[in-house]
Amino acid sequence: MAALIPTFLLLIAGFVLLIKGADFFVEGSASIARKLRVPSLIVGMTIVAMGTSLPECSVSINASLTGENSLAVSNVLGSNIFNLMVVCGVCALFAPLIVKAETRNRDITFSILCAVLLGILGFFGMELERMDGWIFLVIFLLFLFYMVMSALKARAAGQEVDEGEEYAVIPVWKSILFIAGGAAAIAFGGDFVVKSASKIATTFGMSQTLVGLTICAIGTSLPELVTSVVAARKKQVDMALGNVIGSNIFNILFVLGISSAISPIAVITENLVDVVLLILMSLIVWIFTWTKERVNRVEGACMVLLYIGYWVYICVR
Repeated sequence: MAALIPTFLLLIAGFVLLIKGADFFVEGSASIARKLRVPSLIVGMTIVAMGTSLPECSVSINASLTGENSLAVSNVLGSNIFNLMVVCGVCALFAPLIVKAETRNRDITFSILCAVLLGILGFFGMELERMDGWIFLVIFLLFLFYMVMSALKARAAGQEVDEGEEYAVIPVWKSILFIAGGAAAIAFGGDFVVKSASKIATTFGMSQTLVGLTICAIGTSLPELVTSVVAARKKQVDMALGNVIGSNIFNILFVLGISSAISPIAVITENLVDVVLLILMSLIVWIFTWTKERVNRVEGACMVLLYIGYWVYICVR
């Protein structure tokens, strides 16, 4: 056990670099978005969502490059379920998440369709091939293009970001420094996490799927949790909800897209079960949003309890 102390320290260092790197990246990116007067929901769905998902991206790409592909897909699935159940659930405990009809009908529905597509492509051949990766990436580019067009349309209509939101406007040079430094920290942090998590899994006889669904998924989802909870406490529910939905879309389309484009990812039966559970949990949240167009505290508590049940299930299966 003593021999693993350096490995655990490397894992902790990796998570610190991932979280702080994502924090700096988001602050710099969101500041530039503020200067362009982009609405908060769009910022949450794009800049903040992609920034807080960079840890998952770094871990999955590093896993793909080193041949630890099972860690890549389980990390994404575990992170998405954690985002949906814990991040949204905890945010709802602080302040009811008011969900606009457009967000429910367009964004949440699209995230569910992304999970369905992942399940279909993973089922046929039990592998995400390079062509599947390119399909994900093309859809992601179309999604990003649509969100940019929506932002330009909103700005043209005079919709500005409310003052006093979480991310303040900072000088451009400082924003660029934050983005570059944050990206570097994320890259190194992802490498540290993959190497240390793989060694821990080997030592304790744990499968990389279990490590990805638990240790890596929760660790890499901490930026989403912190970002969304702070936004919810400041009553910026559009930012909180948009961050979670955008992160889940980004994780499937971009993270798994680029990972499988680099190296085909084997899909096991447990992964398909987790995809089905992700779809079911997404539908539960979608149903919750129909009740007075909000996710209240009771529903938020139910979501957290559902995740605890899921966590127990994946540990004993």
